[in-house]
Order: sequence, then structure tokens, then C-alpha cells
Amino acid sequence: MPEETTTIDYVMEAASGPHFSGLRLDGLLSSPPSASSSSPASAASNRADPNATKQPFVIGVSGGTASGKTTVCDMIIQQLHDHRVVLVNQDSFYRGLTPEESERVHEYNFDHPDAFDTEQLLECVQKLKCGQSVQVPIYDFKIHRRSSDTFRQVNASDVIILEGILVFHDQRVRNLMNMKIFVDTDADVRLARRIRRDTVERGRDINSVLEMYAKFVKPAFDDFVHPSKKYADVIIPRGGDNHVAIDLIVQHIQTKLGQHDLCKIYPNMYVIQSTFQIRGMHTLIRDREISKHDFVFYSDRLIRLVVEHGLGHLPFTEKQVVTPTASVYTGVDFCKKLCGVSIVRR
Repeated sequence: MPEETTTIDYVMEAASGPHFSGLRLDGLLSSPPSASSSSPASAASNRADPNATKQPFVIGVSGGTASGKTTVCDMIIQQLHDHRVVLVNQDSFYRGLTPEESERVHEYNFDHPDAFDTEQLLECVQKLKCGQSVQVPIYDFKIHRRSSDTFRQVNASDVIILEGILVFHDQRVRNLMNMKIFVDTDADVRLARRIRRDTVERGRDINSVLEMYAKFVKPAFDDFVHPSKKYADVIIPRGGDNHVAIDLIVQHIQTKLGQHDLCKIYPNMYVIQSTFQIRGMHTLIRDREISKHDFVFYSDRLIRLVVEHGLGHLPFTEKQVVTPTASVYTGVDFCKKLCGVSIVRR
């Protein structure tokens, strides 16, 4: 290595000095006092429950920089090929820099929560949950501003994937999610990936990459990203390399979507709650090594559970009868009409 090249230790140590935090006071001062109470997200939280089964399945994917979030999202989208899936990146909602901030762009913290327009993100996700199409802004990382005349049209879909390092930071955003996934990858692996990505794809030198990592990326991860891990429903170690975890997540999503679709088609449809007993019997009868005797036994047990559950929804009226001991018993009289129980296979 040439002598003039700055050592890695020096770059990491020098980066620990004061820096611009990215806090936009002008945005705070210009916000109306009642914005929090009248925002679309606030109104949505009050009416989300009644129509929960009719709304798309929203998945939040968070994690540190270069942890493999995009790879995980791509794998989920590929496996959900039977459903309409859209991906919304938090990076699309970066605030445009002012002229003063553009002059100090190397001192601007793009990993701070204030660097994002969270209000617009909330509005877009809420519209998608209500079945409306939205126009997602396109952020130009070269000029650090949004394209004024270009947007990405995103239509309503069965699954909405919201991906970004800070999508779990704001509680209002978390409340819109049906599932929260945190991609957990070793810090050394993430740093190596970021160095390779920024030097190869973005033409940056290694010293500037390390300086930005030490000054902004690592502190933001420790202060905002890692603490949000506690909100995750599922934690995926090793990111896209963990195929087993992603397969299980996709199966869970497909199950949820299947139940919702059936309930939309049949308003009087009742889905039996999945228990360990039912899942265990389903596992046994699907096993190619199961014996004929066990297959018949567990299949019969499952059918009995379906029939018993169906009988619980029969119409009835109260009726009094006199027992052999001359006591009066108040019970129910089931409907005399013919009733059938359907088993729907997917």
C-alpha cells in the first residue's frame, strides 16, 4: 500500500469528531400543530380493525445496512408468485436537501430518522391498505433530491412489503404492519458488503466509505436500528442465506392470504383455528412414510373435528324438555333442515 494512503485506523478514529446530525428544524417549525391528530395514519389506526380481513398483508423488513434486506424481500416476492406483491422502499422517502445542506452533503446523516419524510410514507402505505393506487417518489442519490416530474406508480396488491433500515422506528408505521421481520447479520459481514458495494457500484474510495461508516452508519445502527429489533415478530439470522426461515415465512403468509380470500368469497365461511394438534395430524397424513392404518386414523380424526366445528354454527332455538326424573331441562333445538359440511382443499 502506498505511504500516502491513510491507514484504516486513522480514518476510523478521525471520523469520531463532531458532525451534522441531519435534524431539520425548518420542517419541524413548518408542521401544523394538529398534524399528528389529523394525519391519514392516525385516522387509519382507528378504523383498521373492522376491515382487517379485507386489507392486504403488510410486511415490514428492517435491519442494518447491507444486512441482506433486499435479498430477503426478493426471495419472498419470488415465492409468492401466485399473489400480487409490491415493494415499497423507505429510501424513496428521503427528504430533498436544501441548498445549504447540499453544500455540506458529506456532513449530512442519511441514517438518522429525520432524514426521511415519515408522514408521506404513512400516507402512501395507508392508501395501499385501503386499496388505492399511489405514486411513490423517486429519489436521485446523485443530486440528493426527488425527481420533480417522475413517480413510480404502485397499485393495490395482496401483499405490501415495506423495506428500510428504520421502518420499525416510528410506532405509527409499525402499527400498519401485519408481520415485522428483522434481518440480523454480523456487523463485520455488513461492513465488508458495504465496502464492496460502495467501491464497486458507486465508485467511492475505501477511506470515504470507512469514514461515513464510523461517523454515521454505525452510530445510527446502535441508536435507532438495533433497538427496533425488539419489535420484530421474526428475526432472520444470516439474511438471504437462511432459506429455511424464509420458506416458513412464505408458508405463513400464504396461509393468511388463503384464509382471507376464502372469507371474501364466502361471507359465512368459518376457518378452524390452527393448533399444534391439527398441524401435527396434517403433518402425519402428508408424510409419504405413514402407514395405511395411521393415515385412516388421523384423517378420520381431522374430519370429526371439522364436523364438530361445523355443528357448532348450526342455527338453534331454546327448548325445554322434561327428564325421566320429572326435572325441567332447558336446552336447544337444532335446525331441522339438511346441513352439509364442506372441506375445501387448497
